[in-house]
Amino acid sequence: MEQLDGKVALVTGSSQGIGEAIVRKLADAGATVIINYRSDKSLENAKKIVADIENESGKAYIVKADMASVEQINKMFDEIEEKVGQVDILVNNAGVAPFYSFMNVTEEIWDNTYDINVKGYFFCMQRAAKSMIEKRSGKIINIASTASKIVTSPVIPHYISSKGAIHQLTKALAIELGKHNINVNAVGPSTVDTPFVADYLKDPKIREQEKNANPMKRIGTADQVGDSVVFLASKQAEQINGHLLMIDGGLSVQGPQPADHMER
Repeated sequence: MEQLDGKVALVTGSSQGIGEAIVRKLADAGATVIINYRSDKSLENAKKIVADIENESGKAYIVKADMASVEQINKMFDEIEEKVGQVDILVNNAGVAPFYSFMNVTEEIWDNTYDINVKGYFFCMQRAAKSMIEKRSGKIINIASTASKIVTSPVIPHYISSKGAIHQLTKALAIELGKHNINVNAVGPSTVDTPFVADYLKDPKIREQEKNANPMKRIGTADQVGDSVVFLASKQAEQINGHLLMIDGGLSVQGPQPADHMER
């Protein structure tokens, strides 16, 4: 795969989990990576990621910003452009998935989910697109979900609807920005074994259920998502636009089936 030397890549929410795997994969491919974090408790791990990348002769920088705040998003881009240069690759990854049933979702929970999962994505894309349009070049990759296509759990309708919104935003902006030679795509992981879902997966029964529900009979990894992002950021994917690449082992394509599948 073509290397990404000379490219500046911003990955939101990248101090751990899927975001961390993405920045490490992009750095391996030669990009200068920007690690975004929100809270001070994430700073130490962000510094460790930078040290690891620099030890491999890569370039990495840290920037703090809350994706729920448009003001902080704009300040983040100002800082990046001043210190590193214009963003060539934007990966919208920061997100939340608060587990509350429909009748227990409050206005505060709803607003926080949409502020980070939708508003943050939208305004990061808007800001990144300003310089990308001028250069007539850029890659935008949104981290969506199997929930962007199917109802993965009736317990979290606020989260599912926010990821559905990202699927539609990806398609709409692929049309809007395609004429400027900017690719807008998304990847849709199913459950990925990261700290984000550590509490959920620590129950052996739930872990086994997740495995058994997947056609590949395994839980996905953050590195698999990172590899897919690197592909969509590369020249090899230059004619892919408005696409949601599912990284889910086939989970989103299966329907209800009889237990024996007629295998005799």
